[in-house]
Amino acid sequence: MAMNVRHPIWLPAAPAPGISAFATLFFIETFARATLSTVVPLQAYDIIKNSQLLSLLYTGIALVTLLFSLILPFIIVRLSRRWTYTLGAVTLMVAALCFATYTFTGQVGGMLARVIGSACLNVTLSLYVLDYIRKQQFVRYDSVRLTTSTIGWALAPYMGVWLYVHYGPWATYGLSFTFACILVCVFWYLRLTDSKAIQPARQPPANPLKNVRRYAAQPRLRLAWIIAFGRSSYWSTLFIYGPILMVTSGLGQEAGGLLILAANALLITAMAWGRLAERWGVRRTAVLGFYATAACLFVAGYFGTQQPLFAAAAILAASFFSVPLDAVGSVPFYRAVHPYERAQMTSVYRTYLDFGELVPPLIYAILLGFFDLGVVFVALGFVLIGCGTMTWRFLNPRI
Repeated sequence: MAMNVRHPIWLPAAPAPGISAFATLFFIETFARATLSTVVPLQAYDIIKNSQLLSLLYTGIALVTLLFSLILPFIIVRLSRRWTYTLGAVTLMVAALCFATYTFTGQVGGMLARVIGSACLNVTLSLYVLDYIRKQQFVRYDSVRLTTSTIGWALAPYMGVWLYVHYGPWATYGLSFTFACILVCVFWYLRLTDSKAIQPARQPPANPLKNVRRYAAQPRLRLAWIIAFGRSSYWSTLFIYGPILMVTSGLGQEAGGLLILAANALLITAMAWGRLAERWGVRRTAVLGFYATAACLFVAGYFGTQQPLFAAAAILAASFFSVPLDAVGSVPFYRAVHPYERAQMTSVYRTYLDFGELVPPLIYAILLGFFDLGVVFVALGFVLIGCGTMTWRFLNPRI
């Protein structure tokens, strides 16, 4: 009699993800978001026709996102990190569809969906990194992540503008939608939630205001937030007002896209800056980035719309010196946060992005009532000098 013997089938366990896996996710996410980064402010300016009102719109969007970031730990507990990350990618798809309507309502809805989706992706990916990447690898991870994403940040903004100008909104937003779909597929393929270390918390998260107070009570976390706020303010200003500077000075929308392309291409130097930070120290590297970027921004503000090519050259120089802020800017937080409160503190830390999009446009909206567009870059320069001074005074030299 024949016997049916069922032999065990040994399925290989998914390897623990490392730097390359998270860099891949960030790379794909970059294309999904960066395709829209230059088009969104240009389309908003086309619809609104006023740079001061545009600043107020960005301020309102950032305020809503700030509130969402503070309640994000509740969402992560209810949905788990896996589904929160998926929600973020799907929300980016919704944003693309809203933008494609080319209406004021669709523009506002798309801007809200885009920043909410980015918040979900940013916080959950940061939690995965804290779980899987060793502290000794944080500098290397950030530099590798930025270097590998350089292609996306360099090409995608210009691709988005080129498609927008030559083929219309649906071409640009369709490309962003496609990359968001790819992001979901790759994320689920990596099976990040297979590790017990990243299962959702069993206890409900603390009240958001308590999380803020707990964060603010820790000097090292406060300083990490200030450093991140400075670099976020630079990039949010560049993506909004760099293209507008090109348009208002008569150089056109594609010139704005080329400016963003060139600025983002400089991220290729992130790995070199990371090596410098490992040898020279995070504090000195970050301070150099803050002060040198501020000096270049003062030059850009001086030339303004009167001499846009010189202003663009100064902005590119500022972008070069801002790269070390991205290469090492998150390291102070990674090394300061306690493992038992990562989810709560990461959600508060992530508000640097919201404040980076909330505070500068609010200041610019006031200043633009009295000065021309160049004042935006001068004001940002003073903000970065303040951040650099605090970094030099309070950041531990051994970090």
